[in-house]
Amino acid sequence: MVEQTVSREFVVGMAKGLHLRPADMLAREARRWRSRVEVIANSQRVDGKSILDVMTLAVEAGARVAIEVTGPDAGQALDAIGGLFERNFDEMGGAGEPADGEPSAADTA
Repeated sequence: MVEQTVSREFVVGMAKGLHLRPADMLAREARRWRSRVEVIANSQRVDGKSILDVMTLAVEAGARVAIEVTGPDAGQALDAIGGLFERNFDEMGGAGEPADGEPSAADTA
């Protein structure tokens, strides 16, 4: 079995940062794969399969996060996790814009 390590850096685009819901989505996606998934931010490296570990990073909007995956399905796992970041974990809006359930300026005017 060949162990492969791949990594990619992402910018957190959600207005509230990597809060509970996206951290849960990331951990759930990471657990689907046999490879080890690590999240690196704020000079810390944590287990991407643990929602609690991901939450301890306290990643804010606009911060850079590196995902490093090692194992037999590393490339596929990184692509799947990268897709979450690329679509802002399915949240409406990006950094500085209202997320789901938050009123926009137009809604409150």
